[in-house]
Amino acid sequence: MFPNLEAEQARNGHINEFIASQIGLSMQVYEKKKKIGTFKFYEITRLLEVYGVKFDYLFARQGEIS
Repeated sequence: MFPNLEAEQARNGHINEFIASQIGLSMQVYEKKKKIGTFKFYEITRLLEVYGVKFDYLFARQGEIS
């Protein structure tokens, strides 16, 4: 759903379990949220902090230009 989120995880060598722990979720919940795009504000904010990028980039959907 969010190819740039996947790319940043890969670029940084972060597995889903690690990122889930960084934003206070279980790995299963994180994986589900990645698929359907239902992150809460504080989860989004934390992901932006972890990767040091802007919202428009990290959460661009497939086919969107950011």
